[in-house]
Formats: sequence, C-alpha cells, structure tokens
Amino acid sequence: MKLRVIQQRSLWWAISLAIIVSGIIGMLISLQQLGTPLRPSLDFVGGTRLQLELDCSQADNCDEPIDAAEVREVLSEQGLGNSSIQIIEQYGLSIRTSNLEPDQRAELRSALEAQIGKFDPQATQIDSVGPTIGRQLFRSGLLSLLLSFVGITVYLTVRFQLDYAIFAIVALFHDVLITVGIFAILGLTLGVEVDSLFIVALLTIVGFSVNDTVVIYDRIRETIQLNPHRHINDIVDDAVNQTLTRSINTTLTVLLTLFAIFLFGGETLKYFALALIIGFTMGAYSSIFIASTLLALWRERSGQAISAPAMEPADAASADEV
Repeated sequence: MKLRVIQQRSLWWAISLAIIVSGIIGMLISLQQLGTPLRPSLDFVGGTRLQLELDCSQADNCDEPIDAAEVREVLSEQGLGNSSIQIIEQYGLSIRTSNLEPDQRAELRSALEAQIGKFDPQATQIDSVGPTIGRQLFRSGLLSLLLSFVGITVYLTVRFQLDYAIFAIVALFHDVLITVGIFAILGLTLGVEVDSLFIVALLTIVGFSVNDTVVIYDRIRETIQLNPHRHINDIVDDAVNQTLTRSINTTLTVLLTLFAIFLFGGETLKYFALALIIGFTMGAYSSIFIASTLLALWRERSGQAISAPAMEPADAASADEV
C-alpha cells in the first residue's frame, strides 16, 4: 500500500503541532514554577545531590516504602524545604539541595535515618557541583547545539539547495522542541531532571534526524533530475515510499537497543536513553512527514512544482527542426 504523505499532510502537521503546543505549555508552567523551562540537575545549577537507599537486609527496615512527605518534613526542619525530592523504586531516595558541607550532609543523613530507617552505606552516593561549572556546561551545550545547526545548514545548502536546507532545519527544530517539551512535562509531573547527558542526547538526535532527511531529499533530487516534468507532489510521495522501509528498519533497530538501555541500563542512563527514544522517533517522523511535505508545499507555492514544464506544440516542433 502506497503512503500518501502529501494528501494527508494537514493531519501530520496537526499531530506535530499538538505535541509541540503541549510541550511549550509545559515549559511555560515550569518557567513560572521553577524559573527555568526544564528542571535542571546539579550539572547546571550546582549544589549537592544525595542518593540514598534503605538497607533492606535489616529487619523491619523496608516494611513500608519511603514517604516523600516525611522526607520533606525532615528537610524543612533542616532549613532545606526548597530541595527537590525523588523517590526511586519505593526504597530509594534522591535529594537535590543547596551546597552542603560534609558535617551538614552527615547531620541530614542522621535526621533522615531517625525518621525513615537505616540507609545502605554501599548504595549511598553524594555529588557536589559548583554553580560556575554548571553555567559553563550549559553555555557549552547550547553553543555546540547552535554550531551543529549552522554546520548542517551549510552542508545541505552546498549539497542540495537552500530550500532543502531550510526545511531540514525546520524538521530538526521540530525534533528538538518536542523532546525538550516532553521533558518539561516529565519534570513537572515526575520530577525528571535534565543534565549534561541531555545536551549530548539532543546533539545525537540532530545527527540521526538529518541523516534520514538527507536520504529522502537525495531520492527527491534524483527523481527530479530523471523526471523534470513530474509534479513535486508525486515526486515526494514516490521518494518517501521508496525510502520508507529503510527509514523504519533503521529506526526500529536503534530503538530496540535504546529500550534495552532504558529498561536495564541503570538510573544514570535511563533518561538519556528516553531522550534518544523520543528524539529518534520524532526524527523519523519529521523526515517522512514534515521536511518532505514542507518542501513540496514551498515548491508548489513558489511556482517550482514542475522543474521543466512541458513544451508547447509549436516549441516542440521547432526543437525537432533544430
């Protein structure tokens, strides 16, 4: 069955728009509540993070899961009421708070153990990041992302044409914006934080997405060269269908690996893998349904729907005489 991407392009655009608008609303709410569009981790804002886990080898220590309200009460007593709390698999606890000295950390841990239960010393992790380093990481990440967009634009302009490059960049913004928007919603609902790995994930998404777009654009360009009298809508439909199996297979094989990392890769890589899953899925979607259909619409509106219009009979006769 042939996929009619042009005929149903309004549907594809509406789906993307709905997801993007939801993400933007999430970012605005996060900006109002947290002061940032996303919930930043220690990598960006600095401070101390304590990851604790109840020692279930001790009798009656894990009879009940950790109650976030009890943790919040202890933190408030310590003057840390604005700290971020995340319960991990019922018996694990992650606290992100302002920078604490070693004696303050020990005091906080003792207060938590008195209220909740004994923690496993083997599972305890404490990280501290200064705010200066966090700002440097944030600036470096944004600069890397910006340079990647510039480099891709230059490459696609040289290899194809400027309009190809513009709509490929639009598709990349689409993928990045949706990924960021979903993480804004996850930050509000589940307390998911973004760290330096999230920037790495965005850069990886950009590279993967543009690869799919280049494959489709290359087929569109080849078809235009071989059949300059065909309408751009027909060319785009054929190009998408000819590369569809390749795009789906490539994306699925990568997603299988990412789901394995998400499920079994541990807490550190869990949300890195999730960002890639969202971005790669949206990258395949935008290459097929966004970049190609926008190019077709532009060529149609700008009078370039047919690269070489059919000659009039008189012109054809003249050409035969020559």
